[in-house]
Amino acid sequence: MNQPAGSLPIYLQITELLIRDIAAGRLIDGEKLPPEREMAERLGIAIGTLRKSLAELQVRGMLERVQGSGNYIRAVSDPKSVYAMFRLELLHGGGLPTAEVLSVERLAKPEDLPDFGTSRDGHRIRRVRRLSGQVAAIEEIWLDGAYAERIQPQDLSESLYLYYRTQIGLWIVRAEDRIGLDVVPDWAPSLFQPAVGTPVVHILRTSDAQDGKRAEVSRTWLDHAVARYVSRLK
Repeated sequence: MNQPAGSLPIYLQITELLIRDIAAGRLIDGEKLPPEREMAERLGIAIGTLRKSLAELQVRGMLERVQGSGNYIRAVSDPKSVYAMFRLELLHGGGLPTAEVLSVERLAKPEDLPDFGTSRDGHRIRRVRRLSGQVAAIEEIWLDGAYAERIQPQDLSESLYLYYRTQIGLWIVRAEDRIGLDVVPDWAPSLFQPAVGTPVVHILRTSDAQDGKRAEVSRTWLDHAVARYVSRLK
């Protein structure tokens, strides 16, 4: 199977999908999973790929494999997901996040954004966000220009935080989300169903790096007919 550049390996995509199903309550602690062959067929993957995903879940302490009995979910408070700070879910819960990059440009920072970073310029990343294939949101992310001279679209991982850690040595350790309403911007692609100018749920996020500095500001416009914002407190 050919994968777009930056995509997570298939087995990790399945691992992340299962983690999000656990977080959404679709899979509960102690629940027995279907037989592996049946599960692989339902997911449309090879059984070897599924077993690799389940082994990853086991390493993270979220699966107990009982010889002769089956695989059992073990919910934990810290799943160590690459999408740990990703708060969008399908209306019925969960959904595998994927992203399509629309553009990446280095530009002067807009005056209407909260202050962040030390550079006058920032990397503006515009993306379409899908959940299990359904278009759920559009995003505009601004990363302070001091962290990288240039960002190539083909190098971006579907998880920007994973890309930041592995490619530019930046750890996002804290984020604040402010939820309100805004209209769909004029750059929104036609595949995002709410039309340009339509009021939708809007999330403004400010993100802090490991050194305590505000490194990133992002804006997300959400299609509430497809997805919702979820924050779980533990």
